[in-house]
Amino acid sequence: MMTRIPFETLMRAAAVQTLTDFAQDANLTLQVYPGRPLTLNPPAAFVERIRETITGTVPWGAIRERHVFVDIRIVWGRMDSADAVAQRDFFVDNFVDWVWDRPHSADGQTIIEPREVDDDPNFVAEWMPPERQRDLFASTVTLEGVAGGP
Repeated sequence: MMTRIPFETLMRAAAVQTLTDFAQDANLTLQVYPGRPLTLNPPAAFVERIRETITGTVPWGAIRERHVFVDIRIVWGRMDSADAVAQRDFFVDNFVDWVWDRPHSADGQTIIEPREVDDDPNFVAEWMPPERQRDLFASTVTLEGVAGGP
């Protein structure tokens, strides 16, 4: 049996490590989590969702290509805060290049690239108890990882 790449596991770990490394290099205070945190004190980042598309070639998918999309949610604070907006702009402008310069951060056999940035000025952490929910300014950065082979 052929050993398979645990690609989604690698992508989550790469997202967390890349966020952590970038924050340290840029001298940013950023709490980083591999999933939704129990508490949320901005600025904080976490892996919110992972999606995957898989394509194969005939016969019977002898060669496959996997595309894993990792949505990273970064919560900045209140939208009406100039500090939150400035943090967001600095982070996004620099994080995209940071990731772009490290295409093999998930695994030597894979490529990871930034794909999309989307702001949410009315983000609410709906998984938290109602008394802890509040409108916050957040962004989602989507990273795409590509791996292929038999």
